[in-house]
Amino acid sequence: MKRFNYRAKDSKTGKIVKGSVQAESERAAGKLLLDQGYMPEKIVDENADGLLSKAKSKVPSKDRIIFTRQFATLIGAGLPLSNSLQTILEQTASKPMKAVIEDLLASVEAGKSLSDACKKHPDVFNNVYQSLVAAGEMSGTLDVALERLANQQEKDAAMLSKIRGAMVYPAIIFLVIIAVLVFMMVAVVPQVKSLYADMGQELPGLTAFLVQLVDFFGQFWWLVLIIIGAIVWGFLSFRKTTTGIKTFATVKLNVPIFKKMFQRLYMSRLARTMEMLLSTGVSMLDSMSISAKATSNVVVEEQVMIAAEKVKAGKPLSEALKGRDYILPLVPQMASIGEESGKIDEMLGKAATVYENELDELIANISTMIEPILMVVMAGLIGIVIGGTLLPIYSLVSSVK
Repeated sequence: MKRFNYRAKDSKTGKIVKGSVQAESERAAGKLLLDQGYMPEKIVDENADGLLSKAKSKVPSKDRIIFTRQFATLIGAGLPLSNSLQTILEQTASKPMKAVIEDLLASVEAGKSLSDACKKHPDVFNNVYQSLVAAGEMSGTLDVALERLANQQEKDAAMLSKIRGAMVYPAIIFLVIIAVLVFMMVAVVPQVKSLYADMGQELPGLTAFLVQLVDFFGQFWWLVLIIIGAIVWGFLSFRKTTTGIKTFATVKLNVPIFKKMFQRLYMSRLARTMEMLLSTGVSMLDSMSISAKATSNVVVEEQVMIAAEKVKAGKPLSEALKGRDYILPLVPQMASIGEESGKIDEMLGKAATVYENELDELIANISTMIEPILMVVMAGLIGIVIGGTLLPIYSLVSSVK
């Protein structure tokens, strides 16, 4: 038996009560509270030390996608909500996802809607997920909403995987550059220093600089580590600030080579999310607000929210988005066509497809674009080291001859 701390509402008085109860599982604890006339709002294993909270942040996207796909299939087959969750719970091997599903099941059996149950896990189910589930529940098309969510999550996961994959080759090249430089500095430069010392010759300027650099790192390596640590800590701390978040968001949208990729990534997210939300009956303003956050870029989000204010004032979506910084022209153009035809969600979906296709091409070519730059950098750095090591050796041998 486990002990669970709970917060619940007394169904008779409406007051919030807190306490603890012993039960085999969180679900059993919820049923026990219901039998006592309490509506559970929060149930936590007191020995888990925030286990549920930790589980939220550790649920992999793959597990969430599998859960959504299975859920959509079972709901579409006509299985009741609680039975569907119970079936998925029995089939789920992932402990973090299992903990989340158990909490969803307990909330649903306690009388809460699925969308409200999802709100307890914002790190697992984002605003888009919650809104589509809520819209699906209201319209009686929960299976359709879940199917769309599963499809979109799979697309997002595939896209991120492609982006990470495209960065593997440049990362390997960069590591090779570092390894070669370290080897030359550690193994070759000291040998050159010893050779010149034995010959009683004065080191050339570039070689002397490299020798001093190696000596400094060898003597003050601890200071170098402290400085690097301080820089990394400062960098990570700055990224968490409001200014830092906005700065990095702006950099992504303007950095050479990558800016086209990021711009199309954000536009595809914006258009695709709006398509899903509008097609399930979510209002235009709510769709814009949720889709703006779904882009995961605060600069783009600000631009969309400025446009949302204009929509709120009575302007059509196409006019509100037109001329906005970082809102690519195809989105307002397709929105305009959609407004005329009455199929704005379909037109935004087509815009998303165009940007997704362009993004695929950019990702496929990104390694090709970066490779020449890395090669030039590598050639330059290794050239400096060779110029300060091998050439002085040849010069010394020539002078001896």
